[in-house]
Amino acid sequence: MTMPKEDTNPMRALQRLENGNASVRLRAVLAVGTTPDPRFVDQLIERCAIEPEFHVRDMLTWALTRHPSSITVPRLIDELRAERPQARSQALHTLSKIGDRRAWPAITRALLTDPDDEVARSAWRAAVVLVPEGEEPGLAGVLAAQLGRGERETRLSLSRALIALGEAITPALRAATTDPDPRVREHAIATERLWRDPDAGFGFAVEEAKRVVALGSTGREG
Repeated sequence: MTMPKEDTNPMRALQRLENGNASVRLRAVLAVGTTPDPRFVDQLIERCAIEPEFHVRDMLTWALTRHPSSITVPRLIDELRAERPQARSQALHTLSKIGDRRAWPAITRALLTDPDDEVARSAWRAAVVLVPEGEEPGLAGVLAAQLGRGERETRLSLSRALIALGEAITPALRAATTDPDPRVREHAIATERLWRDPDAGFGFAVEEAKRVVALGSTGREG
């Protein structure tokens, strides 16, 4: 089906980003991303901060990746200092999709430990994509310090981020398996199990970790 003519005009599409209908906003973002123009970047990023619908936010990220990173990355880095958590989390998400490692210095410890779980999760994902070679152990230490944090989805996100760092996580993960906090030990052991056996699934790894902690052992042989 041919898209209505008005939807293919990016300047008019920008005006529809505030429409109350999510489908209208989605088509508007599609039109803008189909015909990228540096003049659109600021409005796309501003919309990311307030857009309530996930699928529209995802399309906003796609539209931003269609623009030159030399324009989008500095503007997204500025957004990391925004007060609104959604502005920070969506900027981080978009930076992870762009994958420009010039953004790495902006992924600060403050973002990686942000009290808002969505911001922190987005920072973890961005960090493992952008981390320069050789800096993985330092990042692993920062991430491992948050083992035991949050509910299931947050813990799963952290485990995935750690696992993405590969062997660099070994020292920090091993240390966490002896942490005084049983929640930290459980999460560390579950992450290690999931790393060694990805097919096991996070739920199974967590249950196994709980059993190991209850028995007072990390479950390693000799």
